[in-house]
Amino acid sequence: MQDILVLYYSQHGATAELARLIARGIESVPGCQARLRTVPKVSTVCEASAPAIPASGAPYVEKSDLAECIGLALGSPTRFGNMAAAMKYFIDSTSGEWMAGALAGKPGCVFTSSSSMHGGQESTLLSMMLPLLHHGMLIIGLPYAEPPLAATQSGGTPYGVSHVAGVQNDRALSEDERKLALAQGKRLAEAALRLQQTLPAQHG
Repeated sequence: MQDILVLYYSQHGATAELARLIARGIESVPGCQARLRTVPKVSTVCEASAPAIPASGAPYVEKSDLAECIGLALGSPTRFGNMAAAMKYFIDSTSGEWMAGALAGKPGCVFTSSSSMHGGQESTLLSMMLPLLHHGMLIIGLPYAEPPLAATQSGGTPYGVSHVAGVQNDRALSEDERKLALAQGKRLAEAALRLQQTLPAQHG
């Protein structure tokens, strides 16, 4: 089995739900399994630190996860049109993995959630692509060949699946959003396996 990392940060649960659906899409592809991981919150208090193990949900990501997986799905809620500080803090710490090429040549995709329809989803998705490109990753989007992308009345973009959570963060994922998350996970896994199959020919 080949592992694909689904790395996310979630404050109210919507991004975590997208991550779980992407993981299901990944695991619908024979030979692939999802490795769900999250990042700790960033505190404004210098002495504060997160527990070594989260109280609930996915374990915290380790640098080795990046090297061991054949693909990456990266998710964060929007923060003024950008990824959350907790995710940015982790990504900023991966210069060693960048130097080693731990992610180079692997496929990656992105996903997000916002409280409002025009709350910066697309700019957040694009902002998450930038460090993946610096790492040498191949970006996997969502084509309009996926019918829910044209039908959705809430989240969903060609840059990656998204969700509109509502001002109170109480809006459940729509059926279209759920289908797009599953499709994105499946596309990522299929691309990752195809790339793995070409490696012996490239290096043989």
